[in-house]
Amino acid sequence: MSKTYVPAGYRAQMSLYETQKAIEETRSFFQKKLSSALNLIRVSAPLFVAQESGLNDDLNGVERAVSFDVRETGGTAQVVHSLAKWKRMALKKYDIHPGKGLYTDMNAIRRDEEMDNLHSIYVDQWDWEKAIAVTDRTEDYLKATVTAIVNAVVDTKEHLQELFPSLQYTLSREISFITTQALEDLYPDLAPKQRENAYVKEHPTTFLMQIGGVLRSGQKHDGRAPDYDDWQMNGDILFYNPVLDCAFEVSSMGIRVSPESLDRQLTLAGCDARRELPFHKALLNGELPYSIGGGIGQSRLCMLLLEKAHVGEVQVSMWDDETMRICRENHIEIL
Repeated sequence: MSKTYVPAGYRAQMSLYETQKAIEETRSFFQKKLSSALNLIRVSAPLFVAQESGLNDDLNGVERAVSFDVRETGGTAQVVHSLAKWKRMALKKYDIHPGKGLYTDMNAIRRDEEMDNLHSIYVDQWDWEKAIAVTDRTEDYLKATVTAIVNAVVDTKEHLQELFPSLQYTLSREISFITTQALEDLYPDLAPKQRENAYVKEHPTTFLMQIGGVLRSGQKHDGRAPDYDDWQMNGDILFYNPVLDCAFEVSSMGIRVSPESLDRQLTLAGCDARRELPFHKALLNGELPYSIGGGIGQSRLCMLLLEKAHVGEVQVSMWDDETMRICRENHIEIL
């Protein structure tokens, strides 16, 4: 069932040809800004991993991975949901020391994703990971990293506006940092996404911190797998999207679990069986580097910066007939 929202009076600011040029410019310019800001090198990454490796991101724990058998190995491979765990293993393999990191293009299929203006079963993002010292596992380090990413996003928006004068909206570099518990305290009667919308309208660039744990209400703000982010030192980068009039997430990120926080979070999440998987064993034994990392949606960022109403305007995916009809009748040109 289509959940497409059509903003009143919406018209794309660019032709399809201009849009393709702008997508290319956005991706090229932003990744250079990101790699420079965080001291990252670009690496190759897998489209799929062995099912038994434990390297696939299980997101909220209910999404089904796309899997297939491999004739030559006799094993089963899974198309990645993200590279949250693989990247940390890569830091060790490539001997990347604290202060340096890596980024890569990540392409995923999330077949259980609901389709709406922001969500597609095809996911493309810059996955990045940076080695840090144990003394960097602090809120101040997290905030400094968020600030560097936000500046790279705003720099890219300003660059695009010079090339494509039809773009109208600016983004704020001033970041409001707030925890999920503080947000719940502000808006106790609202659902989590409603809280985000209410807050981000007043604070158009926000980093929402501490996602994954149970709040005082007994509910979670949102789900997080227990084995990559430390739930006390993670968050989402949100911008106000004036086209859709809502909070708009472009990145989920955080300081990664230490052996101690992984041990605690596996138990809290009821996932103790994962302790026997290769990735988790290595981490619990202190064999992997401390790190910070995240994913930045490529189509999401293009959608925000190019002022599009639907993610299908900046990526090629698969949509239901009702979505296609609604978009066709309302001047939303799906690629």
